[in-house]
This record gives sequence, structure tokens and C-alpha cells, in this order.
Amino acid sequence: MKHAQRLLSLTLGALLLAMGSPSWAVVVDSVGGPAVLQLNLQKPVTQIAEQIYSIHTLMLVICLVIFVAVFGVMFYSILKHRKSLGHKPASFHESTAVEIAWTIVPFLIVIGMALPATKTVVAMKDTSNADLTIKATGMQWKWGYDYLKGEGEGIGFLSNLSTPQEQITDPTKVKNENYLIEVDQELVVPVNKKIRIITTANDVIHSWSVSSFGVKQDAIPGFVRDTWFKVEKVGVYRGQCSELCGKDHAFMPIVVRVLSAEDYTKWVDGKKKEMAALAEDPNKVWTVDELKQRGAKVYAANCVACHQATGKGVPGAFPALDGSMVVNGSIDGQINILLNGKNSMPAWKAILSNTDIAAVITYTRNSWSNKAAENIVQPGQILAARK
Repeated sequence: MKHAQRLLSLTLGALLLAMGSPSWAVVVDSVGGPAVLQLNLQKPVTQIAEQIYSIHTLMLVICLVIFVAVFGVMFYSILKHRKSLGHKPASFHESTAVEIAWTIVPFLIVIGMALPATKTVVAMKDTSNADLTIKATGMQWKWGYDYLKGEGEGIGFLSNLSTPQEQITDPTKVKNENYLIEVDQELVVPVNKKIRIITTANDVIHSWSVSSFGVKQDAIPGFVRDTWFKVEKVGVYRGQCSELCGKDHAFMPIVVRVLSAEDYTKWVDGKKKEMAALAEDPNKVWTVDELKQRGAKVYAANCVACHQATGKGVPGAFPALDGSMVVNGSIDGQINILLNGKNSMPAWKAILSNTDIAAVITYTRNSWSNKAAENIVQPGQILAARK
């Protein structure tokens, strides 16, 4: 049956792709994500998700039984006690037994549904005694992760959508199997360990959600909230921001890679060595070309969603950088905006390094039609502006 279903989905997908329908271009199951023609919840990999799945099924069964019972009695009464068969309506106006029944029976049903649900909700909120604590910061439109406590403490990085832009904008392009739910840097955690996720946001409300974990927690600017999960199976699991957060809401996926204890330790060691290698001397003097080359990568990863690859921005929403008075004006003014944010722009001082900020400013001041008088910014200037 499963192979027949897969064959049907592949055939339909191929036909629709040939007809030019981009929404059906992905015709294979995503590893750790949604499946083609999936009708039920994703397969749970945590105890909380198992409980949610069971309660979901229980409540559907209860609702189905009530539906069948109520409509069964109603249609039976209509058919078997109709006037054409000689039946006459009853003359009573009230029945104590009926009133007691329709009060007690729904009460017992609600209690039967509420008890397991309450038990699960209480367990979902118990974030104590975590083995690892990670802060997830939502921002338009990416996730920032900081390992705050436990093995891996001190690690931090940004997680961006890695689906090529041409696949998103060109309906004729073949889509990856993980189209729009793949990232450049995955959140990595160990198996069978309690992971506490602290959520917050830099700009608007986001929501950190992974269905197979049974986790969905809003990330609200100015507030700190938390949730937790304990995955019982090594693998890759996918989720998405599930709170409408702006025009690129659909482009900020969540990917969690769960490793064995040994592999996780190796990842932590490798990540710390990688971060140490990237920790550069802020007093180093860079050339314009070096900064432009690095700035192009920083811009593509963090700025292109709002200001566009052409630097033209989005009229009425995000300002153009091409020909901008800020970009072509005082260096101090542009540094201040990037460090501290302005309007919908986040404060990048908490996200990017001194070198990255210097590089992206230098890139914008030397790109498109911009020809700023002061065309280079050094990391040392960013460091001084932070103080």
C-alpha cells in the first residue's frame, strides 16, 4: 500500500510539474519533515509528542462516538416515530431524568478528556533539571542559537534558510526534497538528554515549533519563555516558525540534528575550534577588497531578505541601500544604525562580530551605484563604537 501511494504521488507530481505547477514540484518525503500525502501528525520521537498524539486520537474517537450516537438517535427518531406511521408527539414539557442525564454525561466526558490533557500540559511546562539549555532568538527571518548551559556552553550561531534563491523565485526549477525546510547551520543536540529551549525575539513575535517533538513555543520581544524536549531517536527533525511574522515568514525553518553522546561531544569540540579560528584580532587592518568579499557573504546571509540583492529594498517596507543617504553619508551614522537598530532593523551588535559589521558596511558603501567618500570601515572602529 505504501509503495502504491508513493507511486501515485510521484506520478501526480511529475504530471503537475510538467504542467508548470511549482507547488507540486516536491514529490518525495522530507527526511525528518512532512511526507507526501501525509494525513496525520508527524511520527512522535519524544514522550510528550507520544502523549499529544494519543490524546489527539482519543478526542477524535470520543467526538466520533458522540457524533454517531447523537445523529443515530436523531435519524432513528425521525424515521421510526414520524406522523405518517401514526405516532403522536409527547405532551410532557420537562423530564428530570433527561436533564440529569444531559448534565452528568457531558460532565463525565469533559473530565475524561481533561485529565490526560492536563497531565500532559503540566509535563510540557516542567523545564527543570535540564541537561542542556539553549536560547533560540527569532528574528526577521532567521533563528539565532546560543548554548547557555551544559556541554557546548558558549557556542552560538545563526541558522538561515539554505534553499537556493532561484528555486524560490523560478517555478521551473526542480525543488530539493527539503525545499524551504533546510538551513545552513542546524541546531545540534544529544539524544536522550533533556533540552531546555529559552525563546525570545529581536523584532516581532515568532514561534519555535517542531511537530515531532510536540513543541511549539512563542518567541516574544522583551520576554523570555521556555519549553523542553527529550528526543529518543538519533536523526534529523524539521519544523518552522509557526507565528505570522512578516513577508518572509515562510522562509525561517528549524532543523534539529540529534546525535549520540559521543558524536555530540565531537561536534562540540569541532564547533569550538571553528569559533576560535573565526575569532579575529579587531586591530587587524583589512583591505577594501578583503572586506567587500566578506561583506558580500554577510549581506547575502543577513540583509538580502529585506534590502534585496539589488540593494533596492522593498518600497513602503524596507528602505533601499542603493543611493541611500545613510550609506553614502557619515560612517558613524551607519555604524550606529547597524549596532543599535532602527525601526524594523534589529540591533546587529548582539548578532554579528566587529569584523562582519565592518565588512557589510564596507560592502554596501562600495556596491551598486554607491560611491561613498569614506568607503572603508575597519573592525577597530566597530569595537570603539560599541563602548
